[in-house]
Amino acid sequence: MHYKGYLIDLDGTIYKGKDPIPAGKRFIERLQEKEIPYLLVTNNTTRTPQMIQKMLAEDFAITTSLESIYTATMATLDYMKDMNRGKKVYVIGETGLKSAMQEAGYVEDSENPDYVVVGLDKQLSYEKLAVATLAIEKGALFIGTNPDLNIPTERGLLPGAGSLVALLESSTRVKPVFIGKPNAIIMNKALDILGVKREKAIMVGDNYLTDIMAGIQSDIASLLVTTGFTRPEEVASLKVQPNYVISSLDEWGL
Repeated sequence: MHYKGYLIDLDGTIYKGKDPIPAGKRFIERLQEKEIPYLLVTNNTTRTPQMIQKMLAEDFAITTSLESIYTATMATLDYMKDMNRGKKVYVIGETGLKSAMQEAGYVEDSENPDYVVVGLDKQLSYEKLAVATLAIEKGALFIGTNPDLNIPTERGLLPGAGSLVALLESSTRVKPVFIGKPNAIIMNKALDILGVKREKAIMVGDNYLTDIMAGIQSDIASLLVTTGFTRPEEVASLKVQPNYVISSLDEWGL
């Protein structure tokens, strides 16, 4: 079947940490040549869309528009706007998340925030976790930008934002609202932006737990490429199979 629009993961699919995945670059170029709509949907909150665009161009020689990038940070802000609880937030995260919050008019508050938002933070400290725990216990809405327990890198699988969220869930006994893949919050918005009907779209990614489950849970076709998180030998034992499994995006016909 030929799909009218593609939702595509980045890390582990188009590149792996600092290492390029050449077939990923060729895949995006083929989509561009055929003028097939695509949206790069990433759970990564450490970079702004502008930073992602620059990184793709400079590190992987991939040219793509800002409009083709949709991050878990953007989906989190869309969700917070809908919730309309207030403008005070405590953020565990990096530049991509914090700068977006500021630009959207949210004010940092470590005492009585309306929201505690948790993304990946490579400068995580015990004090940050303590402040977040106390704020959640006081009633702040606990948001996890994404549930990724690990991130694939050139070094191997490292702790992801979901690991930090899990720690806070343990310390507060409060379940977070998750925004990123595989949750419907980010997928429904991504489909709106892509402008393609659900049955004509396909989700492409390397992580069964996030990318592929995002497709399965949202009734969107799924294409698993075994270049990142989910290994080829794990596929046979997956409870619900992806629609398609390939070892390289070069194998996929548009």
